[in-house]
Amino acid sequence: MRIEYLSLNLLIIIGPLLLSFDQKVRFVRYWPKALSSIVLVMIPFLLWDAAVSGLHWHFNEKYTLPFRFLGLPAGEILFFISVPFACLFIWQIIVTHHKIVWINNHQCLWLFTGAGILSGLLFILWDKPYTSIVCFGLALTIGMDKLLKTHILSQKRIFLFFIILTGLILVFNGYLTARPVVLYDSRYFLNIRIWTIPIEDFAYGYALILLCTIGFEKLKGRSNA
Repeated sequence: MRIEYLSLNLLIIIGPLLLSFDQKVRFVRYWPKALSSIVLVMIPFLLWDAAVSGLHWHFNEKYTLPFRFLGLPAGEILFFISVPFACLFIWQIIVTHHKIVWINNHQCLWLFTGAGILSGLLFILWDKPYTSIVCFGLALTIGMDKLLKTHILSQKRIFLFFIILTGLILVFNGYLTARPVVLYDSRYFLNIRIWTIPIEDFAYGYALILLCTIGFEKLKGRSNA
């Protein structure tokens, strides 16, 4: 049914919204900062999405409403709010229940940054723009973490967050690509899939959520111990 993509987003966000009032986490007090970070990050992602929709991917009209903004269905636009909001809620739970433990990975982070930039350049030459963009996106994410001195990627609890993010991508992106709500043009990416999910979608998801988390922590103005 055409409301399906929109309904999926509502399903994703309803739990974090209701549980935001839990006395131990009290995520509701962070709503303004979370939403500010989400909006800041969603603007470039929406523009990117609008620029490549109909090229890198398109949306199945069977599962999306006819209304379009910038050529994007309502479910796609809400995706950039519901998913980051749910993930920031999860991050705050992790922060609340796991003390900060630093790891000395500065050299590894610079290595990943360089590898992301180099890979992006190589995939441009290979004419795989979606793959290239997500490589640059991950490199940018690492750079922003260091530039803004949030140091999220130098905290041991980031590994738990990555595990949870990977699980969420497998569930929700798996649904969107298996249904399929979103259809991809194999000319623009490597066409290597985990289940039905293009491998680039994992990098896309990590970049989106980590940038939101970096902005969220910066707006909070302190490290959580």
